[in-house]
Amino acid sequence: MRIGLSYDLKSAVPLAENSTDDALEEYDSRETVGTIADALEDGGHSVVMLGGGEEFLTNILRERVDFVFNIAEGRGNSRSRESQVPSVLEMLGIPYSGSDSHCLTACLDKPWAKKLVAADGVATPRWRLINDEAELNNLAWEQFPAIVKPAYEGSSKGIRLTSVVDNMVRLQEEVSRLLSDYRQTVMIEEFISGDEITVGVIGNSPPKVIGMMRILPRKRDKRFVYSLEVKRDYLNLVDYECPPRLGGKVVSVITAASLKIFNCLGCRDFARIDFRVGADGLPYFLEINPLPGLGTYSDLVIVTQKLGWTHQGLIQAVFEAALKRYSPCVAV
Repeated sequence: MRIGLSYDLKSAVPLAENSTDDALEEYDSRETVGTIADALEDGGHSVVMLGGGEEFLTNILRERVDFVFNIAEGRGNSRSRESQVPSVLEMLGIPYSGSDSHCLTACLDKPWAKKLVAADGVATPRWRLINDEAELNNLAWEQFPAIVKPAYEGSSKGIRLTSVVDNMVRLQEEVSRLLSDYRQTVMIEEFISGDEITVGVIGNSPPKVIGMMRILPRKRDKRFVYSLEVKRDYLNLVDYECPPRLGGKVVSVITAASLKIFNCLGCRDFARIDFRVGADGLPYFLEINPLPGLGTYSDLVIVTQKLGWTHQGLIQAVFEAALKRYSPCVAV
C-alpha cells in the first residue's frame, strides 16, 4: 500500500511573539515521524510524507495514497483542531487511522467529554467552567483543593506545579493566568488526591485494554500533579509501575470504565485514558486522548514497552486495527 503520513512537526509550526513556552508541546519531532515511517515500511508499505497545515492540503491533493496514518494535532488553539486533517480526509473519501473528526473534537473538549462520560455512569470529579474575567469575579467555589486547567488542551499544556490551589485567592490567580495565556475557557476541577493511572486501549470489535500504568512521584506528595514540568523531566521525577499494584477490584473497575469511555465517546483504533483513584477507592475519569503520542517519551509507548512490546509493534498494532475497520475496502 501507498500510505500517507500526516503530522505536525515542532519545527514547522511558527510561534507567535506572545506564545507560551509549551505552545509546541503537542507537536512531534522528526525522530517520532521517522519511527512511524520505518514501522510502516517494515510492513512492506511505501510511505508518503504529507506533513500538516497548508503543506498537508497541498500534498494530499497532489499525492495518490491508499490510506493515511494520522498523528496530526492540527493548528491553532480551537477545540476542534485535531479534527482538521480527519475532516479533509473524510471529504476526500480517503481512509485513515484513528478516531474520526467528531470524536476528536468531543475528546479535546474536556468538559464536553466529562459530561458524556458522566451521563454514561462513569465517575468524574466535579468541575466548573470560567469563560472570562467577569465570570471569575462572580465565582463561588468551595471545593478545595482544586486544580485549574485549560479546557481544550492536551499534553499537560497549561498544567503546572502551581495548578493545584487551596483557596480563592490562588484559584483566581491561576484562572487569570490561563485566561490570559491560552485564550480559551478554563476548567476548575475538584482535585482527587490519589494514584494517577493511565490506560492504553487498542482495537475496535471489541477494543481491548492492553495495559495500565501507575505514575509514581519519586518524592511522595499527596498533591502530586503529572504536570508539564514533571513530563519534561520524567526520567528523574517519576517511576512507572506497569502493571500497577492495585487491588483487583480497582483494576476491574478501571478496565470496565476504560472500555465504556472508549465506546461512549466513539473512539477508534487506540486511545489513552487517565484516572485518579480517590481516597474512597473509586477511580475517577480525568480525560481521554484519542490521538495519543507515539514518541519514545509518550505514556502509551512506555506502557507497551514495559509489557514487552517493541515501539514498532505498537505502531503496527494501531495500523492493523485501523485496516480491519475498512476491510475489505482497503487492500493490505
